[in-house]
Amino acid sequence: MATTTDDTEQQTAVPPSRRRPARRRMGPLATAVSVFGELLITTGLVLGLFVVYSLWWTNVVADRAAGKQADKVRDSWARETDGGGGGPVSFDSKDGIGFLHVPAMSDDEILVEKGTSMKVLNDGVAGYYTDPVKATLPTSGKKGNFSLAAHRDGHGAKFHGIHRIGKGDAIVFETKDTWYVYKTYAVLPETSKYNVQVLAPVPKESGVKKAGHYITLTTCTPVYTSKYRYVVWGELVRTEKVDEQRTPPEELR
Repeated sequence: MATTTDDTEQQTAVPPSRRRPARRRMGPLATAVSVFGELLITTGLVLGLFVVYSLWWTNVVADRAAGKQADKVRDSWARETDGGGGGPVSFDSKDGIGFLHVPAMSDDEILVEKGTSMKVLNDGVAGYYTDPVKATLPTSGKKGNFSLAAHRDGHGAKFHGIHRIGKGDAIVFETKDTWYVYKTYAVLPETSKYNVQVLAPVPKESGVKKAGHYITLTTCTPVYTSKYRYVVWGELVRTEKVDEQRTPPEELR
């Protein structure tokens, strides 16, 4: 028996219960929640990228810049020692006066330049203070405080491990001709960023009362913030002349 047209319509018709319901339009509240959620996701991604940039990529860029500058300083020292280039070469202090070595904090050598502005420190170096209290350079031979600053996080993070330094630990400053060996004698884990007394020629907050040959390391604290300052003080215990092989003092071997 052949199928009639009516039979075909009955077989192909979709029962009302199986029909796809019409898509409901989102109300104002649901739309707002959806948009807000998307904004949160986007904001999270942006913040994540910013953290990666601040704590990783700035380190990469700063380390490259510091490495190139350090090579220039050492090349300059070598030319002066060898007498090449038509005579002694005077390397401007703003381009680097020497290298800081603090085994308890890091295995890296840290180039020291003039100034503590962001422009200087962002290149992955330590800088000696020119204001508000001027640092006394050890090369001057004068008593005073060789005060330094460096970033703790990002831009090379040269003082990231400052909290590992304890009393008795060595702090060594290397110049072209001399090793200056200091011994840590005091640590201040937290103080106001406006406390400039820690930089004084005689840093009495460290416990000393008379003039001497001191070194001060300062950086931000807590980690990943700049709310306070972390301070380490050391005192010069001896100097050693640099030999032809630039043999480091025993504290660095």
